[in-house]
Amino acid sequence: MDPAITTCMNITVAVAQYPVTFHAGFEAWKTHTETWVREALPSQPHLLLFPEYGSLELVSLLPPDERADLRRQLRSLDRLCADFCAVFASLARQHGVIIVAPSFPVCVGDAVYNRCFVFGPRGQGYQDKYFMTRFETETWGVGRAPARLCVFEAAWGCFGVQVCYDIEFPSGAALLCQGGAALLLAPSCTETIRGSTRVHVGARARALEQQCYTVVSPLVGDAPWSPAVDINYGFAAFYSTPDRQFPEEGILKQGLPQQAGWLFRQLDLALIETVRQDGQTLNFKDQSDIAYGFAGGPFEVMRERV
Repeated sequence: MDPAITTCMNITVAVAQYPVTFHAGFEAWKTHTETWVREALPSQPHLLLFPEYGSLELVSLLPPDERADLRRQLRSLDRLCADFCAVFASLARQHGVIIVAPSFPVCVGDAVYNRCFVFGPRGQGYQDKYFMTRFETETWGVGRAPARLCVFEAAWGCFGVQVCYDIEFPSGAALLCQGGAALLLAPSCTETIRGSTRVHVGARARALEQQCYTVVSPLVGDAPWSPAVDINYGFAAFYSTPDRQFPEEGILKQGLPQQAGWLFRQLDLALIETVRQDGQTLNFKDQSDIAYGFAGGPFEVMRERV
């Protein structure tokens, strides 16, 4: 861990229940994004989390024929990636916060990866989605990225990102927490109650196994003009392990489904170390590589200072 990092007692996290919005142009999208960030600032958040594929609202800027073609839209959207990143990087620096931007389908050669960019006052990094849904691979052409995990080092402590379907598997979360993460973020995009339930069950399971905080941010509402994210269901939530000094059910806070807006929660990171050392159970200590099947596994674990 960077010696400049000191795990502080409390941080405030802002989580977006974010609607896919049609925009008349890039400047309109930029103004919309700036407004969303400003609306979160009165609560003095340390970190803002947007959902998976929230960037797909930029498809509204494409000509109708490109917008309607699931695979063609990805190549066209990629032309906006640099400008998209510049907006979020500027907002993070301007307001002195970490912003986990809506994930963006980036083109890398012939491949397309679902990339979650993270911007902070001190730097930036990214986490690609590893486990892909059938729609992504079979219909849309978004593929599995290289096995690369990133522990993000903020001034107040370390966190990781597990994009939507990734949070439903234990291996990545375990490696991130072994690397120092006390907080796992799960930006998500789901169409149905079943899909949303799978993400939330996964987030709660990871909080139990790793004795950490997990946070879910969803897309909400419908966008009939977008063939990729036309129907969206979800709600934001904060979870913990169900142990001493935490809620008995491990539910810290949940938003109301399908309502656009921010959900805020203060998290005491010092409690994570306490429960990992002296909880009613010691899930974090007692897990083994053999149990997860990744002893010497395929993932390369990186570190980024943000």
